[in-house]
Amino acid sequence: MEKVLLFCDPGIDDSVAIMFALLHPDIEVVGIVSSYGNVDKEQATNNAAYLLDLAGRLDVPLIGAAAYPLSGEMAVYYPEIHGEEGLGPITPPDTISGTLENFSRVFSIIDEYEGELVIVDVGRQTSLASAFILGEDVMDKVKAFYVMGGAFLVPGNVTPLAEANFFGDPIAANVVATRAHSLTIVPLNVTNYAILTDEVIDQITDQEYNTFTPLIRPIYDYYAEAYQELVLGIEGAPFHDVVTLVALTNPELFDFVEREVTVVDDPSVRGLSVADFRPLSAEEEASIEGAQIAMDFNYDEYINIFIQVMKMEF
Repeated sequence: MEKVLLFCDPGIDDSVAIMFALLHPDIEVVGIVSSYGNVDKEQATNNAAYLLDLAGRLDVPLIGAAAYPLSGEMAVYYPEIHGEEGLGPITPPDTISGTLENFSRVFSIIDEYEGELVIVDVGRQTSLASAFILGEDVMDKVKAFYVMGGAFLVPGNVTPLAEANFFGDPIAANVVATRAHSLTIVPLNVTNYAILTDEVIDQITDQEYNTFTPLIRPIYDYYAEAYQELVLGIEGAPFHDVVTLVALTNPELFDFVEREVTVVDDPSVRGLSVADFRPLSAEEEASIEGAQIAMDFNYDEYINIFIQVMKMEF
């Protein structure tokens, strides 16, 4: 079982990723770190607390993190995609259940699960970069890092070149790309094709399998309608963040390449993710010490896993 500390900014697809992680029999969520991104930090934290409450998992530490990018600029939110409060048409309670813990709890969790902990970051990388800046050698105790972000040799989703997480804080994304060992990056190359359809949603909502089930249809409908405005002819919506968790639990479904990665913060190409994809000799390939980048995946098996997990009980 993978012990996962989940960094996120819920957000519709982050929220579904939280649900998936809490339901998955091979994932033990040992903490959730919430920050700005799809919505502001306060709302993201409230959304995470709401989902933990629905799951009866108030034992999971909820940790408050970054409120804005490392540059200090104001964050831009996307209510037309995620809704004003991040869960589409759903309004969670106004108060945060349980105790919101200080960011320093991240380091105590890393110490507690030394050599076992996997950090999965499906939001802006500001908080994770801050952990590297503040934690120094503590971060060496993490087993592996998985992040959702980037677009390699394919179009972005907030600019022609950039994916939203890397665009939101390219400085932080570059810190993580440079500092994180055993790093796997799950970019738009695969997540853009991880489309959930009406048929998939019908299968996981045909009865109330768990306390998350009543949320699925309304947030999916909201998200899918937003994507119909963004992508001509799309049938459903890509739930980017869940793919990162599946890459952790089922890496055999993915084709990876290992490359050194840079994220550009120049305003003209902000958030561009760069890697050298020129053909390499066997010696050059063997000498690379970079990130594993997911370039392709088995969609049908991914969907089967998603359906199985979302129909589980706590």
